[in-house]
Order: sequence, then C-alpha cells, then structure tokens
Amino acid sequence: METIYNFLKNVPVYYLATTDGMQPRIRPFETINLFEGKLYIMTDKKKSVSHQLHQNPKIEISAYYEDRWLRLEASVVEDGRREPKDSMLENYPALLPLFPPDSEDTELWFLRNVTAGIYESGKDPEIHQF
Repeated sequence: METIYNFLKNVPVYYLATTDGMQPRIRPFETINLFEGKLYIMTDKKKSVSHQLHQNPKIEISAYYEDRWLRLEASVVEDGRREPKDSMLENYPALLPLFPPDSEDTELWFLRNVTAGIYESGKDPEIHQF
C-alpha cells in the first residue's frame, strides 16, 4: 500500500474513473491520503462524482510519473467520521478554504479490494493487492 500511496502522492494529478449509468466518467484528482492503514480520496457531495460513487462504488485510477504508469481498480467505502477528514486537511492545507473542517459538503472514501499495477516499458508489472 505504501508503494501505491507514494506513487499517487508524487504525481501532480491522477485520473479517477467512475460510471454514470452506462457512461464512463473520468476526472483529475489531486488528493490521496493514508489514514489508519487505508487510502482515502475526498470530494464534494454536490459534485457528480459523489452521486456516481453512491450509485456504483467501483473505481479505476490511472496515473503517469517518471516513465512509469499506474493502473488501479478498487471499490470505495464512504467514511463519515471527522478524523479522516482532519487528516486529509492536515496533509492538504490549501483545501481548508474550500472544505472547512465543519463543512457538511465534504465526503471521504477509502479504497478497498485494491489491485494495482505499476508498469514500465520492457519490464514485468509490479502488482500490489490490498
């Protein structure tokens, strides 16, 4: 998990894919946090990604960094506790004006049943499951 966390933490942007009915949707994300041994993402409840995750919690993430790329598939589980949100905001203080700690509009989701591959041309993939 640390390897995947560090990969995503080092990329300026990764791409999160969800589904909207039968239509795939993909968008850039910047936040990833490791809290209590789980990887977390954060979004705003008013965004379409929130509605899509509530309808279908299966996601994929893709990222590219220093001639290597990541492909990750997982399910997400919403965590409504304050502690993961505080940890996320501590690691991303620039988000405080957008997502104040007491905001009811913020959602945090942790990844589970993760299968992730880190790929590099000409080499066998490095597969991680957690």
